[in-house]
Order: sequence, then structure tokens, then C-alpha cells
Amino acid sequence: MTAPRTLTADLLVLGWGKGGKTLAASMAAAGRRVVMVEQSSLMYGGTCINIGCVPTKSLVHAAEERREGDDPQEYFDRAVDTRDALIGKLNDVNLHMLADHDTVTIVDGRARFVGPREVEVTPSAGGAGLAEHLLISAETVIVNTGAEPVLHAVPGIDGPRIHTSTSLQHVKPFPRRLAVIGAGPIGLEFAAMFRSFGSEVTVVARGERILPAEDDDVADAVRGVLEDERITILTGTSVGEFVDGPDGVALHGTDDGNGAPLVADAVLVATGRRPATADLGLEQAGIEVDEHGTVVVDDQLRTSADGVFAMGDVHGHGQQTYLSLDDSRIVASALTGDGSRRLSDRVAVPSTTFLTPPLSAVGLTEHEARDAGHEVRTVLAPVAGIKAMPRPKTLGDARGVIKVVVDAQTDLVLGARLFHVDSQEVVNLVALAMRAGITAAQLRDGIWTHPSSTEALNEVLGRLS
Repeated sequence: MTAPRTLTADLLVLGWGKGGKTLAASMAAAGRRVVMVEQSSLMYGGTCINIGCVPTKSLVHAAEERREGDDPQEYFDRAVDTRDALIGKLNDVNLHMLADHDTVTIVDGRARFVGPREVEVTPSAGGAGLAEHLLISAETVIVNTGAEPVLHAVPGIDGPRIHTSTSLQHVKPFPRRLAVIGAGPIGLEFAAMFRSFGSEVTVVARGERILPAEDDDVADAVRGVLEDERITILTGTSVGEFVDGPDGVALHGTDDGNGAPLVADAVLVATGRRPATADLGLEQAGIEVDEHGTVVVDDQLRTSADGVFAMGDVHGHGQQTYLSLDDSRIVASALTGDGSRRLSDRVAVPSTTFLTPPLSAVGLTEHEARDAGHEVRTVLAPVAGIKAMPRPKTLGDARGVIKVVVDAQTDLVLGARLFHVDSQEVVNLVALAMRAGITAAQLRDGIWTHPSSTEALNEVLGRLS
């Protein structure tokens, strides 16, 4: 075998996720020599724009626009074509975000550590970067390789009708019957999406209820909406085997209501994601991981190896692209700033599950707040009954609930669950108020635009008990 060609850099980034590409671009703009290694040209830009947040929300939007008379196969095919065209443009934009810098070298290949701050790259074809056998060393290395779906060792799980959240976005043929294994945010988002596209959907949950991290009343409200959309939810159920047959795949351990296993045309396995750190050779660089393969980091995202940082999904502090972006700020502060930014600075981080309507969350649940020793005041308000919230009614969707948890002593908001139209926007305001120490009374008395979903806070927070 030919000896690898050597490259040196100021910054070496492994994986093109949000944090890595942002730091790489800023360092390149400052004149630093940067090498970006990405194993697949289809992932230029990272998970979010290629297979995660953006493409799935494109499909969610298309599904919401479908009319009853639209043929599911034809409509889904058009939606996928629109998705692919959008993602192709974003992928190219992200390539040029780095490639247009004179000090950046793009490398297409699989990296593996062979020593401290040194990786060997096995080339992959089809990209716009270098596809060579390389040995790359750098002053600073960023492990930014993201996460991958967890597929448990169930017999038949490698069958042709079994999908991850990535492959299901291009499923062919369109499944008349879809089974979703897992009742967390990803599973429920795809369940709602494919129901709107025209599939008969069954959610299979091992636990006794969906969304196990949420309070019972919020989870029950979500379940009610999903069941109103004729999504079947089986709780307390585990699949022991997938058996492929001429009419579909049978899920042994389930019951279709007639004493036989549920049969589906496609199955989505959405039982979690884990850091994509296997086969990176982290031990060769002295990088510590836990039993789940999660990279251990300190408050500035430094690993146990000198000069090596971890960003994004690999370090176990949340798997959202906006957290990866904040990771880039923390590392930039450590490398070129005053070093003041910390992982522990993060409070009131919001999230949204894009159901219809969307479910947004920030802070503690009522259960978590009480367990933490807070004396709390709470309110749970059905959206349809909130008089000061006309926005959902004008859009013809007044489903959902709002729940807010407030510290009884300080009147500070401890957490909120917003299950309604526009919640993905309103939750950002609540999160900002929590970070700024704004009280529930101040939010209640705020002046908000009309008609909007935000003005629900005027009425709902007046009902705290």
C-alpha cells in the first residue's frame, strides 16, 4: 500500500455538522489553515440540513397541505422531489461556505485517530474535496461526527421493510400501512406526517404511555390529537421479531385486534440515537468515552486529550442543531476569545416536536419541578377555551393545551409545554423570559400583537393556581 500523503493544519474538523462548519468558517476567515473531513458528500452541511431538521420539516409541511383526494403515492413522490431539490441547494451552499476560503481543504473520507491530534483518512469517492489516503495532523482537532439511529438486536430488524428516520424519507413504494416503533419525538413526528400523507399508522410503545419524559396530562393531550387523526397507539408492547412475508412484515409481540400480529408495509424504528463514535480510534488519541460511546467533555467541551474538543451530538449534552451552534461559540471562546463561555451557561433551552399542531417544551415538567423541591403553581389550559387566543381559531386548528409551571415563591417560570399552532415561535419568548428572570406576572401583563398565539400568555398566566 502506498504511504499516505501528509497534511498539517491549525484546525482539523471531523464531521460537517452545524458547530464544526461554523467554527471552521470563522477560523478560515481569520486566516487559519483548516481541514474539514466528511465521509459522505451527501452530508456536506451535517445531519440537520441533509437528513434531519430541514428535510423532515419540508415533508411535514407538504403532508399538512395534502387534500383528501390526492393520491398518496403521487403526492408523496412530489413532496420528496421538492425535499430533494431544497436539500441539494443547501448541500451546495454549505460546501461553498467552506470551499470558497483559500485556507480550507475539504477531504472526502473516513477518519480514524492514529495518535494525539493525528488522523488517517481512507478516501471516499463522489465528493468535491480531496479523495486520497492522507495522514492529517493539527494543532486543534474537533470531533463533530454526530449521532446515528439505535437499532436493537431484534430478529429480522435488518429486513427490507425496516427503516430508520433517514431511509423512510425515500421509502418506495409508499406504505399503505406504517408501523412506528418508539413513541418519542422522532417516532411521533413521523407517525403524524405519514398519517397526513395517507398511511394507516400504528405506533408501538414499550412503555405505558407516549412521551414518557412529559407530564401525564400533556402526554394525554398529545395522544388524544393523534388518535383523533386515526393513529393507532399500542402501549406496553414490545416487538420480539420481524418476519417478512409476501403481504408485508409481521411484528410478532403485537396484536392487530384479531389475535394475529400486526402486519405493515414498512416499519420505522425510532428508538433513539447514539453518538457516532465507533471506529474513530478515539483510544489512540487518549479521548475518553463512556459506556454508550459518548465523548466525555469538560465545561468548555475539551476532551481528555490535549487540543481535542467535541461538538454536537457526540458529547451527550443535547442533540439539536442550535446546541451544536452554541458549541461553536464555546470552543471559539476557548481558542480565540476570553474563554468565558461555558456549557453550564445554558439554561431554558427550548425544543419542538413538529406534530400538527407542534409541541414545544422548555424547562422543567411539573413532576420534575416538584421532585427538585419547588413549591409550584401550575395551569393547564385547553387552547379551544382560551378566549384571548384567536390565532389558532382563524387557522382552523384550535387543538392542544398550554401548561406552565411557576415557582410559587419567586413567580419565576420553571417550565412550559405549549401544544398549539405557532408554539415553535412562542416557546422562544418563554425561554428568553426564563433566562432573563422575567416573572410570570410580567409575561401575563405583556403587550403582544393581535391576533397571535403569544397573547394566550395574557389569559393563561392569569389562571395560575
